[in-house]
Amino acid sequence: MAEGPAPRIVPVTSDNWRTYRDVRLAALLDTPRAFANTYAVSAAYPDESWLARLTTMRIWLAEVDDRPVGTVSLWHSQDQPDDAVYLIGMWVSASARGTGASDLLVRTAVDAAAEAGFAHVDLEVAEENLPAQRLYERHGFVRTGTTWDNPLYGGIREIGYSVRVDPGCRPRVASGTVDA
Repeated sequence: MAEGPAPRIVPVTSDNWRTYRDVRLAALLDTPRAFANTYAVSAAYPDESWLARLTTMRIWLAEVDDRPVGTVSLWHSQDQPDDAVYLIGMWVSASARGTGASDLLVRTAVDAAAEAGFAHVDLEVAEENLPAQRLYERHGFVRTGTTWDNPLYGGIREIGYSVRVDPGCRPRVASGTVDA
């Protein structure tokens, strides 16, 4: 892990949603093949669309020295079982990779899912994104055997992962800080 200040995780609220929007757009520019959306589409969303995410997702930002460097979200799809939720939109800027921000974001999301009563956290990751696969596997995610072809950028194979969590458990964040 890189030396320097510890990352801090903060929830996205109606007070800092614009910061989240800017981080999300930066993520789509930095690693466009990692997401099921494009910068052009997302940049055209009106403010109301960004604010509406706060009613359908739990979203967090990673900060280092009060500078936003990453994000992750939890979202429950209507086609998922009631006890499962998706981890989506995971990204950390290149400048903050190696600081522990990625691990802290994943732990925050998984812990929040458990605390909210979910038993499974699911995600999909591009087959070509080996660092992300290693990150999720470090946190106990295993391949589900499901795949799909994301048509963006000429087609990207997405691999399903899932981790079982203990519903109702209290957060177990081990390093960095998490604001309520």
